[in-house]
Amino acid sequence: MTVQPLEFETQIYEIEKKIDELKNLSGISGDDFKQEIESLEKKLARAKAAVYKNLDPAQKVLVARHPNRPYTLDYIKLIFTDFCELHGDRLFRDDPAIVAGVAKFEGEPVVVVGHQKGRNTKENIYRNFGMANPEGYRKALRIFHLAEKFKRPIITFVDTPGAYPGIGAEERGQAEAIARNLFEMAGLTVPMITIISGEGGSGGALAIAMGNKVLMLEHSIYAVISPEGCASILWKDATYSKKAAEALKLTAQDLLSLKIIDEIIPEPLGGSHRDHVQTASNVRKAIFKNLKELKSMSPERLFEQRYEKFRKMGVFAE
Repeated sequence: MTVQPLEFETQIYEIEKKIDELKNLSGISGDDFKQEIESLEKKLARAKAAVYKNLDPAQKVLVARHPNRPYTLDYIKLIFTDFCELHGDRLFRDDPAIVAGVAKFEGEPVVVVGHQKGRNTKENIYRNFGMANPEGYRKALRIFHLAEKFKRPIITFVDTPGAYPGIGAEERGQAEAIARNLFEMAGLTVPMITIISGEGGSGGALAIAMGNKVLMLEHSIYAVISPEGCASILWKDATYSKKAAEALKLTAQDLLSLKIIDEIIPEPLGGSHRDHVQTASNVRKAIFKNLKELKSMSPERLFEQRYEKFRKMGVFAE
C-alpha cells in the first residue's frame, strides 16, 4: 500500500528514494555505488533520529495513526504460535473490530485479544476502522472468562479511535458493555498485560486495557478523547487539535511520568511502521519480562496489584 509521507517525514522519504534509485542502478549496470549508498544510509539514520526524537504531541498522533503500523494480527503472526481465533459473543454476532483467541507465547498457552484496523478501504469497512461495537467487547469478555477458567495469561493489544458511537451500538448497550468489561477485568486472578500499540482512544481502549502491566509503544497515544474531539468541545473548533494534543498529555512519555502506564517499548528508528519485525521483537521481549514477573505472584496478589494500580491513578486537590 502506497502511503503519503507525513508532513515532517519529507526529507526522510527523499533520502530513501535516492537510496532505492542507486540500488536499482547498481543492479542494472553493475556499477558500484556502495560508498554513495552507505553515505546516504548514514544521512538517513541522522535524519530519522533528528525527526523522531523531537516529535511534538500532535506529530505523535499522526505516527500513532500511521496506516502502515503493525496491527494485532501482525503481532500475533510475529510473536505467537498456534493461534486459534474465536468468534462471536453468543448474544448477537461476531465483531471483526476485535480479534480474540488462544495461542502460545514461548511455548506457554495464553489468550490474545486486540483491536484490528484494515489496510485498505475494503478491510477498514469490514473492521469498522478498529471501532468495536458492544458485541466486540462482549466477545473480549467471553475470552477473558475463558482465560480465567483455564488459568491462562491474557495479552491485549489496544489500537482504536474509540468505541463505535453508532445508533445501533448504543441501542445494544455500548456503555454497559464497556462498564461490564471494566468490572470483570478488575476481578481477574490471572496475569494480564496490555500493550497500547497505536491509538488508545477513550473507553473503547480501556475496555480491554486494565492490565496488571500497561505498556506503550514509544510513538503510540492514550487519552480520554481524540485531540479533534477535545478541541471541538473546548474551543468549538477542531482546528485547535494541536493545542488539545498538548493539553491531553497523551504521549507515552507523559503517561509514564504520570504513572498511568508502566513501561515504554522502544520503536525502531523512524517508527514501527518502518520495521514490523523489529517492533514485534521489542514487544516480545517486553511481554516476556513482565509476564515472568507477574507469574511469580499468587492469584490473590494479581487481583490486589491490579486494584492498587488503578486506585492510585489521578490526583486531586481539596
